[in-house]
Amino acid sequence: MPHAILSHRRGQRPRLTGPTSRTLPYLLATLLGFSLLLAGGLERGAAADEPTATTLKILTHNVWYGFTRKTQPRYDRWLPWVSEQAADVVVLQELNGYTPERLAREAAAWGHPYSELLKEDGFATGITSRHPISDVQRLRDGFHHGLLRGRIQGIWFYVIHFHPSNFARRVAEAELLEADVKALPDPEPSVVLVGDFNGFSPADKAHYDRDAELIRFFERLDQRDSNARNLNAGRMDYGGIEAILAQGYVDTVAHFRGPDGPFVGTFPTALVNDEDHGTDRRLDYIFVSPNLLPQVESATILRDTQTQQLSDHLPVTATLRWP
Repeated sequence: MPHAILSHRRGQRPRLTGPTSRTLPYLLATLLGFSLLLAGGLERGAAADEPTATTLKILTHNVWYGFTRKTQPRYDRWLPWVSEQAADVVVLQELNGYTPERLAREAAAWGHPYSELLKEDGFATGITSRHPISDVQRLRDGFHHGLLRGRIQGIWFYVIHFHPSNFARRVAEAELLEADVKALPDPEPSVVLVGDFNGFSPADKAHYDRDAELIRFFERLDQRDSNARNLNAGRMDYGGIEAILAQGYVDTVAHFRGPDGPFVGTFPTALVNDEDHGTDRRLDYIFVSPNLLPQVESATILRDTQTQQLSDHLPVTATLRWP
């Protein structure tokens, strides 16, 4: 590139000398062109490195009394198992005895720098994430265990753990949930409801209609505890899940299973087959608002010999695609 020389003599103003009087404009134009070329190359390089689509994998698991029952070897097996799932959001129920610090340590072990715990008493729930969690709310009034809410990647996550033995209370909790969603600032919020709903889906009714033993099990529970209302007039009650479905949410596992797919329950597991917990039923769900359904790639219950020994509940997972 031609270069200009700055020279002057005593008593004279400095002047530029060089090949031509157009040297300075030439230099400026050349430098500008080089900068634009460099910026364009960097932009194309960044675009080439960026994925054309991303996914958000959700995992939910009720871990049974915060691992205070049958602690080992299941706890030492559970921690690496969660890491192996490579989920972006992990939702947990029954974090009994947990503190925010303990949940944060465990979340860091599976690569999540963000975590939120509902409470430090009773049956706590929690959520951990690879991405920041904002707009966190902890709702206790009217909820048996409480409701934890946070926003991740523009999606409102509600961590669910509804009443375990009273169908009417579950319906009331679903109504409180609906009121909170309606108060969100988004006109059409993207919502995921995830966790242990302790309720029965009408999508599984054909299975339960064939299970007379489950009715007898709940009869024994209701007779033993005057406050329990597992059965409604001697029958299985679907009101809690029906209230969720009436709000427009989609049961992702049932959606991908289809009407003819085989029933798979999430409770109880082989870990607790030495106790009477009744027969197989589905209590754990991942629901999405209708505007998210087109992005749901898959949803399934993780049932295998390993997960059968990690807790009394099986984990559930769903993966969302983002263009």
